[in-house]
Amino acid sequence: MLDRRSQRYQTAVTLATLLVGILMAYAAISIPSDAGYAGVGPNFLPWVVSVALLLCSGFMFYEIRTGGFREMEEPSSGDAHPFWLGFAWMSAGMLGSAALIDTVGFVFSCTLCFVFAARGLREAEGETLRGWKPWVIDLVSGLLISVPVFWVFGKFLAIKLPGLTQGGWI
Repeated sequence: MLDRRSQRYQTAVTLATLLVGILMAYAAISIPSDAGYAGVGPNFLPWVVSVALLLCSGFMFYEIRTGGFREMEEPSSGDAHPFWLGFAWMSAGMLGSAALIDTVGFVFSCTLCFVFAARGLREAEGETLRGWKPWVIDLVSGLLISVPVFWVFGKFLAIKLPGLTQGGWI
């Protein structure tokens, strides 16, 4: 049987999943449903994700009520506790990218997100990060990923991503 502490943690995770599903469904209401490519509107994916989260939270509640998350493996590698500094780096990268995409364009905001996420992952692995070399490696790697993505979306898929210049490639 499940001890009280584990049951509280599992209930908290389940409630958080339920809350995210409800918030996504609420936000999906405000997205127009005008059919776009292949008859699917822009609100289709948010609805799919919110319904999936609501279903998953229902299954999770069932699991808690009938003995907890069974067959949950113990962590095989790494620390059993979260690495909050890595989480902070990754969160800062995603939030910074979202905040700056209209200002600096897709390429630079995507690169920023990559650099911060790589920094968080490197720190989580315990790498010693001294000097400018890891920053430059991550910056170049981020650019080498984001520039082709920007180009493919613009040229092949005809999807206009936010750019730094009005009609330019970046």
